[in-house]
Parts: sequence; structure tokens; C-alpha cells
Amino acid sequence: MKLSARNQLKGKIVEVKKGATTAHVRIDIGGQIVTASITNESADEMGLAPGKTAYAIVKASSVMIGVD
Repeated sequence: MKLSARNQLKGKIVEVKKGATTAHVRIDIGGQIVTASITNESADEMGLAPGKTAYAIVKASSVMIGVD
């Protein structure tokens, strides 16, 4: 599959927590955890499970940066 998103972060799934309709997928990207919310159906179709390699794909029209 070809993607136009530039920010593709490879990591390992550490947790897949399913709710009523939405799954929260936690991916360890070099010691940092990224969490994605996707449908339970999508998580099942992709066979997401702890220990598997996955990509967090970030696509946005703008990125906001804040400082202390």
C-alpha cells in the first residue's frame, strides 16, 4: 500500500485494549509510547497483538508545538 504520510514510526505493540467500539493500541517507538484509537473491527482485521511490529502513521494538515 502506498501512503503519502511522511511520519511513519516503526515500533512494537505493547497493548491492545478494546472497548465497546474502539481499540486503543499502544506502540513502543524507541522507548516512547504512541497511542492510536481505531475501530475494534480494524484491529481484528490487522491482527494487532502485543509483541507484533507495527507502524504509527501520523498524517495531519498542521502540527502544533507548545513550550513551557
